[in-house]
Amino acid sequence: MAASNTTDRQSPVIYWFRQDLRVRDLRGLNAAMATGRPVLACYILDDESPGQWQMGGASRWWLHHSLMALSRDIERTGGELHLASGRPDTVLARVAVQCGADLVCCSRQYEPWARQLEVELHTSLAKQGVELKRFSGSLLWEPETVSTQGGTPFKVFTPFWRKCRDLPVTLEPSVRVHFSRWSAHGIHPESLDDWALLPDKPNWAKSWSELWQPGESHAHAKLKRFLGGAVGDYDIGRNYPARSVTSRLSAHLHFGEIAPARVFHAARQAGLMSPVLQEETDKFLSELGWREFSHHLLFHFPTMPDEPFKADFAAFPWVGGARELRAWQQGRTGYPIVDAGMRELWQTGYMHNRVRMVVASFLCKHLLVNWRAGQRWFWDTLVDADLANNACGWQWVAGSGADASPYFRIFNPTTQGEKFDREGDYVRRWVPELAPLPDRYLHQPWSAPKQVLQEAGIALPTDYPLPIVDHRDAREAALAAYADTRSADSKAFA
Repeated sequence: MAASNTTDRQSPVIYWFRQDLRVRDLRGLNAAMATGRPVLACYILDDESPGQWQMGGASRWWLHHSLMALSRDIERTGGELHLASGRPDTVLARVAVQCGADLVCCSRQYEPWARQLEVELHTSLAKQGVELKRFSGSLLWEPETVSTQGGTPFKVFTPFWRKCRDLPVTLEPSVRVHFSRWSAHGIHPESLDDWALLPDKPNWAKSWSELWQPGESHAHAKLKRFLGGAVGDYDIGRNYPARSVTSRLSAHLHFGEIAPARVFHAARQAGLMSPVLQEETDKFLSELGWREFSHHLLFHFPTMPDEPFKADFAAFPWVGGARELRAWQQGRTGYPIVDAGMRELWQTGYMHNRVRMVVASFLCKHLLVNWRAGQRWFWDTLVDADLANNACGWQWVAGSGADASPYFRIFNPTTQGEKFDREGDYVRRWVPELAPLPDRYLHQPWSAPKQVLQEAGIALPTDYPLPIVDHRDAREAALAAYADTRSADSKAFA
């Protein structure tokens, strides 16, 4: 049994923060507060349970600053955030005994390793008389509550979203939050600085504090700014990477700094109050729906980050190697829109969604590099890296996922740039060596006459590389590889 010298009424409750780094609109925290007992807050850095999916470098940068913000918010209520590293079952068992807690509350997570951890933790804590209570906190709807008429998981987004739009979205009521202090029990936290979450040598994130402001208050402020302005051009403008019309809430949502229900209701209300915004907010809500769909798929098909959803892709001949992958990672493919996206990613920890599709298509279908390699790079470099969204997005582009883009849909990087970056603002920002080129040649510098290049002061391939592959040849090779794969798959079942 949990060691305690206090009555049940006085024994503290531990709230275990995970991907819900906020103090508002949080069902599990509200439940902990409703007990009337002292509530102790903790966060556990677990690099063991996730295995290969422990947080990447960009996510760790965000986590550092998000925990700082959460710690300040908790301190304002009179409490303190206990930081510990290791396996949660070991840490929670230890601190429960030390403080005399018999109840741990937390929000659910949906990664395969996290779900297994919750099962094991429930059993191990129960053996010492500690109850684990899990609550929804990261999604609009729990994955097991949404199914087809036949009771099976959805595999296509449109009918999934059609059904979800008719489901209620519950926003937790605001309650007074007051945390207690661990030091009263003789328990002291680890140092956030000792976790070394921030890059050092080299500090590739040195400018990120000017770009990003993690934390709950900043998430709410960003939502308010978005719905008060940029959302008015969202439906069309979101496709143009040089325009600042997207919400940029993805990292805040992943780390749980703002409740998706808060975002949902605020967006819906904005559309109801201003009919001219209805189409824009509906489109934005559907993007929230895609996030839900990704988690729905991961929950029901937990091998999605590691295996192609469509079995016939298991034998696909991914012939691209280290040279191609490195050129793509470094933004040196010779295709400006691709290189701009990859450089934006490296310098900011973020990439515009339209460009994410273009660069992913280029890696899989032009360079024939396995989608898993791209997924891994995004996992390490995106501040909003999310296992469900990342896996679902990459498999969608590769053609191997549920409700995937057809494999024969191969983005032409030149025409994508010319269509969605007509004036070249995006490319000129991230590929400055091409900035002097006229718009006509900006997205295909290899086609510029020698005189134009000379006048712009650009020498190819010295200043900028020639295309690593020819678009037409690469497209034909990709389609041929897919045809061979389907033919082999058909013979296997003949």
